[in-house]
Amino acid sequence: MKRLAVVALLAFSAASAFAQQYTIKFASIAPEGSTWMNVMKEYDAAVRKESGGRLGFRMYPSMTQGDEKTVIRKIAINQLQAAGFTGVGLGEIAPKVRILDTPFLIRTSAEADNLYKVFDQEFQQAFDAGGYVLLGWAEVGFVYVFSQSQIRTPADIRSLKMWVWEGDPVAETAFQALDLKPIPLSIDNVRTSLQTGLVNAFYTTPYACIALQWYTQAKYMVDFPLTCSSGAVLVSKRYFDSLPKDLQDILIRNGHQYMKKLTDFGRKDNATALKELKKRGITFTETNAKEVQEYVDAGIRARKMLVGRLYDEDFMKRVEKAVDDFRKQQGK
Repeated sequence: MKRLAVVALLAFSAASAFAQQYTIKFASIAPEGSTWMNVMKEYDAAVRKESGGRLGFRMYPSMTQGDEKTVIRKIAINQLQAAGFTGVGLGEIAPKVRILDTPFLIRTSAEADNLYKVFDQEFQQAFDAGGYVLLGWAEVGFVYVFSQSQIRTPADIRSLKMWVWEGDPVAETAFQALDLKPIPLSIDNVRTSLQTGLVNAFYTTPYACIALQWYTQAKYMVDFPLTCSSGAVLVSKRYFDSLPKDLQDILIRNGHQYMKKLTDFGRKDNATALKELKKRGITFTETNAKEVQEYVDAGIRARKMLVGRLYDEDFMKRVEKAVDDFRKQQGK
């Protein structure tokens, strides 16, 4: 009996060690309980099941590992291995990807999907060059401008104390193209700064506006999206290359599946959040054709201002052409 007990103990210990062979420490600024983290947990469960428990994630949500730039530094020294990034983090790794976030470029979800498809290989190569592997695109959603005073025309934006994510060249350039000098702050300081009056306007998705409770500091929203914010889950290439081939396949295949699911859920969440914001007293300010054209022209200026900083002119023109061609095909 003693011999059988020892054998059973050794077998259990070996199985446990085998089950914990590969752990991916994953960080996100998304709050615990958000759609982002809920789908990531589903992704983790699928990977663990298919790998027989050999591979899994350890999650660090709610910015507990710091902002996206801090997370990138931790991945570089292997304290973390993967993260969910918004455009700000993606741009630190692969600058050309930020063209997806440039103002007034993408106006529908179908246009966004088309760009991800057309430029998929180029973007993956850019991530690879930056030392990462793409596990899946996870769109953050359409971003709107919220404010405490009403914005009736693009000219009204110039008088605002607009927050901008500190160190984000795309957002800074977007507002510069609208003749506004924004106030850079880290994302965790926005709500306090709105309460104290340091800033009186901000931009975000409808879902995030409610999740972060920023809507409590706003009265108005411009009902024409500033941009379609990109997002993705990336894993360190160094760590990914250390995994056995079968685990790499499991990670990539499930990543694409669950990030597609996350994008679909995110679009539904944002649509629902728009309705909820109206219920909570946010006034939506509509724009006419003349004002829309002013915004679009500002977006063109902003993209040109970023040539040489994030991407070259040829790439910018190819992206703009892809959008125009797709609109023509859609009859819009």
